[in-house]
Amino acid sequence: MSQAHILVVDDEPDIRFLVSEILEDEGYKVSTAENGEAARSVYANVHPDLVLLDIWMPDVDGISLLREWSAGGQPACPVVMMSGHGTLETAVEATRLGARDFVQKPLSLAKLLATVRQAMDAQGQASSFAPQTAARPHTEPLGSSPELQLLRQRAEQSARHASPVLISGEPGSGRELLADHIHHLSGRPGEMQTLDHCQANGARARAYLLGEKTAEGHVAGLLDRAGSGTLFIPDIHTLDASIQQLLLQVLEAGSWVAEGDSENRSADFRLVSSVNSHPESTVESGHLSKALFFLVNVLPLNVPSLRSRPEDVPELVRFYAEWFPNHENLPYRSFSVAALNRLRNHDWPGNVRELRNMVQRLLILGGEGEVTPQEIEIALQQHALHPSEVSPARPGSFDLPLREAREQFEREYLEYQLKKAGGSVGKLSEAVGMERTHLYRKLRALGIDPKTVGKAGKAT
Repeated sequence: MSQAHILVVDDEPDIRFLVSEILEDEGYKVSTAENGEAARSVYANVHPDLVLLDIWMPDVDGISLLREWSAGGQPACPVVMMSGHGTLETAVEATRLGARDFVQKPLSLAKLLATVRQAMDAQGQASSFAPQTAARPHTEPLGSSPELQLLRQRAEQSARHASPVLISGEPGSGRELLADHIHHLSGRPGEMQTLDHCQANGARARAYLLGEKTAEGHVAGLLDRAGSGTLFIPDIHTLDASIQQLLLQVLEAGSWVAEGDSENRSADFRLVSSVNSHPESTVESGHLSKALFFLVNVLPLNVPSLRSRPEDVPELVRFYAEWFPNHENLPYRSFSVAALNRLRNHDWPGNVRELRNMVQRLLILGGEGEVTPQEIEIALQQHALHPSEVSPARPGSFDLPLREAREQFEREYLEYQLKKAGGSVGKLSEAVGMERTHLYRKLRALGIDPKTVGKAGKAT
């Protein structure tokens, strides 16, 4: 048995003793720490191969330690969290910060040993490729429903091979997220390169894809940047026929020549493409070349729609409810069980993308405290408005800093709702689901005068 070194961090002596004894019997070398401060010291000095980390400790909690250890990107070794009072929110946060797994107390020793073996096996497989990328967790969860567990297993199988993968599914279902998941599971270097349709279908498409030789030297194209990593082509069926033919030539030849050059460049990248829910229909309609389809469809994967896996909705909602406060400085709000249940029963025609936007909107425009079913109902009704009833997004807002773009959206949204309410802040409060005192502060901060806007609404 390999002398892998495991650090066990727990404030309960009995658990430290029992887990250490079991792991040593299995042939592991074990160090222990009774609190967060001791764990810091041992972690820095012994450089363990795996950490079993309790969440609730008297001095420093496990989540804070994990956040410290992953500050540079990822923990230096796999970390498995342990807790007797864990919540789904805590598990999602731990996963986001780089935890390999999460086990509940009281500990099942068989389950714990299986988790340790899986983590060590995964670390061993990753080291033969590229440790700095293979262990990278994803910022967004795929889901935990049986359908997603099966999909994840198939993705792991696909990642072990270099053959092209074709991901089908509805728009917004998470096809690019799955592609990125496969990329990092495969251990290929660098970040996944994603094709830009505007450039790929533009006047300089060949130079964008293949690169070009100029007087100053070689200008790298998308294929150059992909290198030996992963090239992702979203909605491959929407590419111009000439670009599909160009890709087919590159994939069949295994090489390409840059514009204005004569040197062959090897196509070492892993290709992952996506298409809509019915790949064969894109071929029958002529949108996707039959020859290209057969070439890219070696390992087919399908991402199920969100409405077909409603049990994933609470997990995704809780994740985004924490992600936006951590990354965009939005206020944190929890979702009541009733609110989550209402979201579970929504059809989600826009899939995960729609859910993500919904959570963001509720955090931006909502009041304080728990998100209620009434707020959810109002938000869903507003989302269902006909596009012509909503002021169009201005492209210029995409060039603004996030804070300014958000304020612009809030101002336009509240002015629109205020006009509908005839200038009544009371009606506006009901319409947008914000407590009136909080709403007054928001209007004042955005420079909105309810009387002025109300008059403009009546005039129109």
